[in-house]
Amino acid sequence: MEQAKVKTPAELAMERLAANKAKERARVARWDLDVAVFLFAVLIIVIILLFQDVDYRIVAAVAIFGLAMVWVVGSRRGNQLYAKYYEEELTRLMLNQKTEKREKREKTVEETIEEKVQKAFLERFKSA
Repeated sequence: MEQAKVKTPAELAMERLAANKAKERARVARWDLDVAVFLFAVLIIVIILLFQDVDYRIVAAVAIFGLAMVWVVGSRRGNQLYAKYYEEELTRLMLNQKTEKREKREKTVEETIEEKVQKAFLERFKSA
């Protein structure tokens, strides 16, 4: 039986940060050129129908259907982008965390070596 992995507060914070950044990026990218072109096509169809003296109920139905399709396509695209951006942000944050830990470890090793060199230099200076 698999046991559920308990996440640390740092991991939870990292996931929250990744989710927020992914939501923001997806919200901006949701309305891309394809959706805008589709929206303009619906607008042109509605205008043509109005100029052709088509019953306003049919024009309203076409407009509502077009706007509903724009909303569905935009929200679907937003959900896809959110999932993609979430994975990217989470991966980037995890890599940054690992890099920071490695740099901190290397800095500690460098400080330790520097301290040893300084001690050896002081001992040699005192003995001379």
